[in-house]
Amino acid sequence: MANENNPFKSIEEKFMERQRAKQKTAGSGAKVVTPKRPFNMKKYIRTAIMLTVVFAIAVIILANTFVVKENEYRVVRQFGEITRIIDEPGLNMKIPFIQSVTSLPKNQMTYNVSEAEINTKDKKRIIIDNYAVWKITDARKMISNARNIINAESRMEEFIYSVIRNEMGQLEYVDVVNDENSSRGSLNDRVTAKVNEFLDEGNFGIEVIDVRMKRIDLPEENEHSIYTRMISERDSTAQTYLSEGDADKKRIEANTDREVQEMLAKAKKDAAVVHAEGEAEAAKIYNNAFSKDPEFYNLYRTLQSYSKTIGDDTVIIMPADSPYAKVLTGYLE
Repeated sequence: MANENNPFKSIEEKFMERQRAKQKTAGSGAKVVTPKRPFNMKKYIRTAIMLTVVFAIAVIILANTFVVKENEYRVVRQFGEITRIIDEPGLNMKIPFIQSVTSLPKNQMTYNVSEAEINTKDKKRIIIDNYAVWKITDARKMISNARNIINAESRMEEFIYSVIRNEMGQLEYVDVVNDENSSRGSLNDRVTAKVNEFLDEGNFGIEVIDVRMKRIDLPEENEHSIYTRMISERDSTAQTYLSEGDADKKRIEANTDREVQEMLAKAKKDAAVVHAEGEAEAAKIYNNAFSKDPEFYNLYRTLQSYSKTIGDDTVIIMPADSPYAKVLTGYLE
């Protein structure tokens, strides 16, 4: 049966017939020719088949060997069902043809949350733009409940929008835009904690590390009116500060003027006392000096009267023989 399936059978038979014909022809001569050994094709075919099988096995082994990196999960599926999830780095293998391998990121990822319009407690409409930092903590749960990363991010975005809308609804517009206001201090932490609670309840196998606001904008239709109101409020506040400053200025000036008047009055009083004491002392000195020579005193008083009564335009009419006239004319006996 094996010979019937041998494709080289006809070639071998023709080769053997030629050898027999040569032997018959050589039989009439003196020299007998020994037939050559036939070429063994089976040996080479068997070797080629073995090498092909070894090469195919090596290719299959290499094709079904995969490397797990430090920053990824490797998910092995068999007919669509998860058989194992590998999170340790190293070299692994899968069953050929019936198993497939996919990867999921293990490191932290950033997701830009879509802009959303939210109303504050005082009915102001604002547009919030956020981003979230998250990671996969349980790949099996994530695949079972979210299927893939896109769906996981979509559910995470829904939770973030819901929590931010509730939190912003409890804050005034001024508290939202004012970074120094303490009422907004732990808003990001509260949002992150509540979003993680929702994700844990849904067994999504992911965790939000942080949720942050990138910017806060006003809707275009309200932007002008809000800016106008803010300007008027700031002008009113500035006018209040100016009025308070003017009042403080007038009060300070009044207090300063009063203190100056008090200081001047006290100085004038002290100067008057010193002046009076000086005049008294001078009068005392004059009295002591004039009492020693009454005639000189009379002459001094007379000269003083002359200096006070006689000026540049003074006209005096007196007898020529009066003592006063004699003194003026320099006639003395």
